[in-house]
Amino acid sequence: MALILASSSKIRSALLTAAGVTFAIQTAEVDETAIKEKWQAEKRDNSQLALTLAEAKAQAVADHYPDDLVLGCDSTVMTEEGALLSKPVSRQDAADHLRLLAGKSHILTSAVAIIEKGKTVFRHHDSATLTMRDFSDSFLSHYLDQEWPEIGYCVGGYRLEGLGIQLFEAIQGDHFTIMGLPLLPLLAYLRKASIVEA
Repeated sequence: MALILASSSKIRSALLTAAGVTFAIQTAEVDETAIKEKWQAEKRDNSQLALTLAEAKAQAVADHYPDDLVLGCDSTVMTEEGALLSKPVSRQDAADHLRLLAGKSHILTSAVAIIEKGKTVFRHHDSATLTMRDFSDSFLSHYLDQEWPEIGYCVGGYRLEGLGIQLFEAIQGDHFTIMGLPLLPLLAYLRKASIVEA
């Protein structure tokens, strides 16, 4: 039985590789926008959305790999006002997201789900609170010059492993959750499932 990561995220792949996990990658084809729109129309709890998206991604790939463990992942960013942000689609969109978050706290939730033989066998989510500083327009322009288009793959429009760390004045929460993968609970499950050595 193999582990398949249903994500093209470079950081998630790097985190798993650094932790000694062997896996294959198969990108999930999921209409995230439709799921988010339905979620918001039903006024469901936004803190659970990342888990639902992670499970949908895992299921989409698991349908093609029924004999393997399929790992789906997702992260969401929710503003103080309860609005959900998506990945920025343009440099201007990234600038707008970052201006919206500047000087405030927001909640980043990362989730994982594992599907085996068509059933969810593991699911976990964790949240962190991040407070952005009130940065200048000059810094924002410099940041986007350095980080766009790479941050287009990042919900919220930042990567803490780069210049994005300078956007923040306070961070509360697990480092791996903020990177997009609640790694310690995931590794505990993978040991239990004999995917990594116990």
